[in-house]
Amino acid sequence: MSALVGRDSERLCEQRRGSRLTSVAVTLSVVAVAVRLFLIDQPYIDHWSWRQSDVATIARNFSEGGFRFAYPQIDWAGDAAGYVGTEFPILPLVAAICYKFAGIHEWIGRSQAVIFFAVSLPFFFLLVREIFGSTAATWATFFYAFAPLNIFAGRSFMPDVPSLSLAIIGLYFFLRWLENERAVLLVGATIAISLALLVKFPTAVIAAPFLFLVWQRWRWNFLKRPSLWFFAALTVLPSVAWYWYAHQIAERIYPHHFFGAGGIRIENLAWYWNILQVTATSSLTLILAIIAFVGLSVAPRGKYAWLFHWWLAAMVLFLIVIGYGNRHPWYQLPLVPIAAAFAGAACAFIASKISSSRVAIVTLSILVASSFAILAYLYLRPLYESSAAQLRDAGLELRKTTAPDSLIIAADTGDPTIFYYAERKGWHFLEEDGIYGGNPRDGQQAIVDLERLRRRGATHLVFTANTFWWLESYPDFTRHLGEVATLLNATPRFKIYKLTAAAE
Repeated sequence: MSALVGRDSERLCEQRRGSRLTSVAVTLSVVAVAVRLFLIDQPYIDHWSWRQSDVATIARNFSEGGFRFAYPQIDWAGDAAGYVGTEFPILPLVAAICYKFAGIHEWIGRSQAVIFFAVSLPFFFLLVREIFGSTAATWATFFYAFAPLNIFAGRSFMPDVPSLSLAIIGLYFFLRWLENERAVLLVGATIAISLALLVKFPTAVIAAPFLFLVWQRWRWNFLKRPSLWFFAALTVLPSVAWYWYAHQIAERIYPHHFFGAGGIRIENLAWYWNILQVTATSSLTLILAIIAFVGLSVAPRGKYAWLFHWWLAAMVLFLIVIGYGNRHPWYQLPLVPIAAAFAGAACAFIASKISSSRVAIVTLSILVASSFAILAYLYLRPLYESSAAQLRDAGLELRKTTAPDSLIIAADTGDPTIFYYAERKGWHFLEEDGIYGGNPRDGQQAIVDLERLRRRGATHLVFTANTFWWLESYPDFTRHLGEVATLLNATPRFKIYKLTAAAE
């Protein structure tokens, strides 16, 4: 009888402990969402301005052009329509619908990432709890919620956080389906993963933990299960169809651009070392990176313990093969939940070793949490700083002083923020096959490019502070500009020229 009472008492204590940890996770989630609402209405001038301006342009063109969902449209194709191959454009479409009711505001686009992140939090907590336990899940949720890369991506008008969030949701549903094979769970997993791949195809690395789960459960017998074949077909085929169509758009229509094209390229060791350094510091923080590394070896070896190992292995392979594409830090976003899960497992392991000293546990927890929070803040703060304010200022001035049908040539280092805020179409300068062609070799190349675009109907040329040096370094181009253009506006941030019509 005493043994039975003891087990009941132990079970009750465990339930209370689990309830406390769940309450902590809920509190962390509320704070995490609040953090992402900071500067939610910030213009697209931060360090990821160019990617967000492209998505925002597609959204505005949907709103103003009749919601042509199958034809995502940018503004840097000059006198052409500017249809491009992109991810499945559900996010800009939703933003465009909201514009009809609330007007065009940056917070509408940014809020979508916040919402998807918030929805993913309980599923991530439950996923880690299922594999590593409640203590690990609470710590993992903390690291996942406040990793610098995830905070910044989680308030940016980009598809990365929505896609990752859907992948986490789908992975949890699939795990639960393995336990009881309820059809509704498999349907939920199918919908979530299908949308995740449509919204951002590189999320396909999530296939690795799915394969692990299937192999863990059935080994080669999984080939005999029709439900898995239906799951695979319904998650993959919609993406195959859409990306094939998007590729056709890019092949047939100027500027012949397919988002993410060219990323598959293996680079040298220095390139990967730089990615590793950035990921371990400004993306995750050294605290999270070190604790996650410890977690790799001390994580419990339970039924599904190797799920995150498989996901990590897939990400390493992805980083190597998509070497050039990983110059963008948001491509490493799936490393955040992986690192957070391993770090959570490490924290739970350490807590179990010093469980006899509550003071030690509290002290160490405060030290780890505060150190991580401070580093996260220090790495995050520079990302909010303006890197494209001069582009926005120039764009707003162009919108105010030029006709709606004006065609703008922008020496903008390839950032489309000018076109978004100008609400004008035009070309990056230099322009090569519709894409930004870099800085001129010499003044003669700049002259040739300018004249070609003038013949296509360009009406204005704009320089921003980071390209003023062209006017000093290419004197022959500057002299030619004096012959074919009139300076309309000059400020420390931008210079706008009115071009004369090109001779027929």
